[in-house]
Amino acid sequence: MNNLKKSLKNIKLLIMDVDGVLTDGSINIDDDGKELKRFDVQDGFAIVLFQRRGFKTAIISARTCPAVTARAADLKIDKVYQDAYPKTFAYETILKDLHLTDEEACCIGDDLPDLCLFKRAALAVAVSNGRPEVKRAAHYVTRAGGGRGAVREVIEMILKAQGHWRKIVDEHAK
Repeated sequence: MNNLKKSLKNIKLLIMDVDGVLTDGSINIDDDGKELKRFDVQDGFAIVLFQRRGFKTAIISARTCPAVTARAADLKIDKVYQDAYPKTFAYETILKDLHLTDEEACCIGDDLPDLCLFKRAALAVAVSNGRPEVKRAAHYVTRAGGGRGAVREVIEMILKAQGHWRKIVDEHAK
């Protein structure tokens, strides 16, 4: 638990997978073959709060989808890599571009393609509905599932550990 608290205090970057993390992992395809995704609004609001405090955000997905591009633009995600498999090159590029280190990175994942990031990031987080191998490799497993508040849970933990959360709550209570 002490290592978790220490890691939380150093985080400056949140890297998220999409399918199974920002979404519940469902892939819906309409009659025209267009892929639809469902994102959690509270996860999105937490990302905005996180960014307003000067933190950086990134998406690394092994798949490509226009809905991800649109959602990332809406949330002003700093770096977006789709069709990134394996994910290591995207991860290294993000750290280099943002002048950050492994010790400042938190990665949230749910499936095997995320394991390579878990070996590097200071804080590896698996969502509760993630694969068993991923949960075993994680430093923390969320209570909430992917697409159901897991990202919000992690962001709140980071903001609380770094002393930002009370200020955020107070600002919204005015």
